[in-house]
Amino acid sequence: MSNALEIKWTLNNIAKSSDRQVANMSVSEMEKAANFHKSFPQYAVTPLTPLPNLAAYLGLRRLCVKDESYRFGLNAFKVLGGSYAIARYIAQQLGKDIREVPYQVLVSDKLREEFGQAAFFTATDGNHGRGIAWAANKLGQKCVVRMPKGTTRTRFENIAKENASVTIEDLNYDDCVRMAAKEAGETDHGIMVQDTAWEGYEEIPTWIMQGYGTLAMEADKQLEACNSRPTHIFVQAGVGSLAGAVIGYFSNRFKENPPVMTVVEADAADCLYRSALQADGRRVDVTGDMTTIMAGLACGEANTVSWDILRNHANAFVSCPDWVSANGTRIYGCPLRGDKQVISGESGSVSMGLIHAVMTKPEYKDLKEALKLDENSEVLLISSEGDTDPDRYREIVWEGSFSTRT
Repeated sequence: MSNALEIKWTLNNIAKSSDRQVANMSVSEMEKAANFHKSFPQYAVTPLTPLPNLAAYLGLRRLCVKDESYRFGLNAFKVLGGSYAIARYIAQQLGKDIREVPYQVLVSDKLREEFGQAAFFTATDGNHGRGIAWAANKLGQKCVVRMPKGTTRTRFENIAKENASVTIEDLNYDDCVRMAAKEAGETDHGIMVQDTAWEGYEEIPTWIMQGYGTLAMEADKQLEACNSRPTHIFVQAGVGSLAGAVIGYFSNRFKENPPVMTVVEADAADCLYRSALQADGRRVDVTGDMTTIMAGLACGEANTVSWDILRNHANAFVSCPDWVSANGTRIYGCPLRGDKQVISGESGSVSMGLIHAVMTKPEYKDLKEALKLDENSEVLLISSEGDTDPDRYREIVWEGSFSTRT
């Protein structure tokens, strides 16, 4: 019998599809999104932080982390997708190309006269909804946000202060998605902006994923400036949108020799891992409360667009208990002497906890060998959020919470 606190993994033996979605994450599509984001006065490239001493300690050639805690002052990457999807929707409604509606046009009185005002609906654990609310607020649009039970007050208040109509429901994340979608459909000029996709709802999630591609393109260029390219990428997943965007981008960027790319999930919501374990191409949903400290990953139904990319291009799927994430948060927050500190929240740090466990713990030697991790490996991680829940962050770093492995 397996230990509930152990890391579970499987290599990708999934039945392949026609692979039609990966083209949507092409370099040219990501460039459109990146150029749109550059039009924002708040835009700045987020740091790619090298951790050379930790790399040496773990037995790797290079270890770098893309630190999204600096993104637009919102402490997480999610705004990249929401802002781009809203802009694409407005452009589509006006019959314009996205290149015709940069930030200054979107906030102009002329555009509001042409477009009017929409109500953008979404469901969120915190970061996605905050990004949608922020973008809608900047653009003079309405926003309605539904949050699942267990949501912290801090996450709620961060959204409310962006003038959004926001509630915490007695529902899990996936049921909040259904609630928001129903409300959007019943509202005049109501639009669902969600980073999960299902049959019949894939265009807006695709735009969101393309928006996430900005961080992948930035990281690629930052590594290139250091005469480096990743041999390995670890990227966390809830519904899989970020993972699909990153893996889709690098699959297109290095078609002949892509990095070894691993999807990392919370074990309480490991729908992608379970789908990979089943291996017949069908998605396996996770239901129930999905209790985990990794709130941003507590999603039990995979995005259909990203699943098509991941089943064809991910190398491995890993399911991690909470101690992995907590350990990653502490490693980032208390670096080896000479390395820079990274403030990484629970959903952002699980890939760091995983690479540490794989490289240092004998019980994960098989996974290390399967991923071909060694002294020649150049590893890219993405810290997708900062301390978006400051109280929980202090519990983990100061008090050592969630450190149990036995």
